[in-house]
Amino acid sequence: MTDLHPTIAAVTDRITRRSAPRRAAYLDLMDRQRDAGTNRGNLSCGNLAHGFAASGEDKPAIRTGAAMNIGIVTSYNDMLSAHQPYGRYPEQIKLFAREVGVTAQVAGGVPAMCDGVTQGQAGMDLSLFSRDNIAQGTVIALSHAMFEGALLLGICDKIVPGLLIGALRFGHLPQILVPAGPMPSGLANKEKQRVRQLYAEGKASRDELLEAEAASYHGAGTCTFYGTANSNQMMMELMGLHIPGSAFTNPGTKLRQELTRAATHRIAEIGWDGDDYRPLGRCIDEKAIVNAAIGLLATGGSTNHAIHLPAIARAAGIVIDWQDFDELSHAVPLLARVYPNGAGDVNNFHAAGGIGYVVRELLGAGLLHGDVLTVGGTMADYAAEPVLVDDELNWQAAPETSRDDTMLRPVAAPFSADGGMRLLAGNLGRAIIKTSAVAEDRWTIEAPCRIFDDQNQVLTAFKAGELERDVVVVVRFQGPRANGMPELHKLTPALGVLQDKGFRVALLTDGRMSGASGKVPAVIHLSPEALPGPDGVSGPLAYLQDGDIVRVCAVKGEVVALVDAAEWVARQPAAAPPPAVGVGRELFALFRHHADEAEKGGSAVLAAMETVT
Repeated sequence: MTDLHPTIAAVTDRITRRSAPRRAAYLDLMDRQRDAGTNRGNLSCGNLAHGFAASGEDKPAIRTGAAMNIGIVTSYNDMLSAHQPYGRYPEQIKLFAREVGVTAQVAGGVPAMCDGVTQGQAGMDLSLFSRDNIAQGTVIALSHAMFEGALLLGICDKIVPGLLIGALRFGHLPQILVPAGPMPSGLANKEKQRVRQLYAEGKASRDELLEAEAASYHGAGTCTFYGTANSNQMMMELMGLHIPGSAFTNPGTKLRQELTRAATHRIAEIGWDGDDYRPLGRCIDEKAIVNAAIGLLATGGSTNHAIHLPAIARAAGIVIDWQDFDELSHAVPLLARVYPNGAGDVNNFHAAGGIGYVVRELLGAGLLHGDVLTVGGTMADYAAEPVLVDDELNWQAAPETSRDDTMLRPVAAPFSADGGMRLLAGNLGRAIIKTSAVAEDRWTIEAPCRIFDDQNQVLTAFKAGELERDVVVVVRFQGPRANGMPELHKLTPALGVLQDKGFRVALLTDGRMSGASGKVPAVIHLSPEALPGPDGVSGPLAYLQDGDIVRVCAVKGEVVALVDAAEWVARQPAAAPPPAVGVGRELFALFRHHADEAEKGGSAVLAAMETVT
């Protein structure tokens, strides 16, 4: 057996020591939830009767409590392509459950918000906080105490983290994430990007742009680029929370159906009344969290998980920070190039060997914890591909060699020696930059800054030709407490145009950037955010002024304003714009007021929870 890489061992050990008090308190709570908490066996007759009243042919089994009852928490809606396939899943799962003598009920639904639909729109201000809302919805669904296990149906950006944060409050239950898969490939992503950039330059019409977008996003399933949604699915595999190999099988196929059947059968096998008990709170431990970070780095996944993974970890009593990401990134090689880091999409990645290949390579090189408690066996079982043999689900070993070395490479010959996610720190705070899609000669940008308080102001200045120079575009008052930390992906085409003209350009923001951020260096999640915190102190970004020289450097790990110290101290912070209203944003004021910094996950519910647990 290959020894674990010393950096991975050291980072894991540091996380374990740092987390020890909170983790112990969490596990103690979960033990008490199992042994003394509310469960179906001690519900009153009135409680129980309400719970099985509409359960049809499953009523006798649920009434007697003789077999597991599986709670289904679903993010189904038929407006969003990724979640539309879930419409028939509850019906299927109930049939699959009966095959092994157990029952299933839909415990509840959670919202599924699409950043693709709200990108650049007012609704995007609700996006990050939808994760807290989903966590609360999951808790409400499972709070009825009718269930001995759960299947979590969710796939996209905030949905999977939200489901896990909520489900971890019921960490004594076995739980499995059930994906629905990516849509088949449509218009090539590079062609879509080309049309977007032409539109930004005024060289393509709205009709041409809409035609390109519709040809790219054309059917049921997740978007095929390697953004936050598909990074979610990868992380669930690397944490061992999926049935092995189920992330990237397309919807509507026999194989996809059999993977859902396997998840249903498996949850029945790992309950607390058997000899293979695998509760969620024990599956998600320090090693599983590190595995998720390693998978993210090895595949060039979304920077949004620099916020989501700390939040998931926190819900399990584990503390991970950006220094941990940075050190892991220096140890973990980049094995995959999936759009926007490469030409092919997740379907091409899957065909090349996909997650099974990545897991086998990482395990073989001592770059992954193999001794984690997974829902599907051992971590080695995830180094495989699901296949149908005579219509029966089987697994075969992942390919020994990549089927496409432009997409996927071995540890011995990676695309780069590190994972391409860096911590930047300096007098402006702490931030993240993703370098895996950025040319190395753009890793350091030093230029005068131009400051904006809104992304639409950036686009207005771009169209007016005001940014035709070397520039660090600063968009501030975009943090969790200011406006819910919307993504600024809308800026990517315009900044790409400036970079293609030869200008040295970077984005610096206390907001988020999409998992599809692309080729322009983007220094994101800057903390502390510009808006004053509970102590009334503004973040350093509020003190920047137009024309200040700013240096961002992924080589040295710097984000600094090159301003005389005496002058800096004498400045007054910029006034924050008033909170936006409309599209229901005012109902989320509570979340904004109580959210903490991005490095902790930007969560109001977790920040408040920690004051009482």
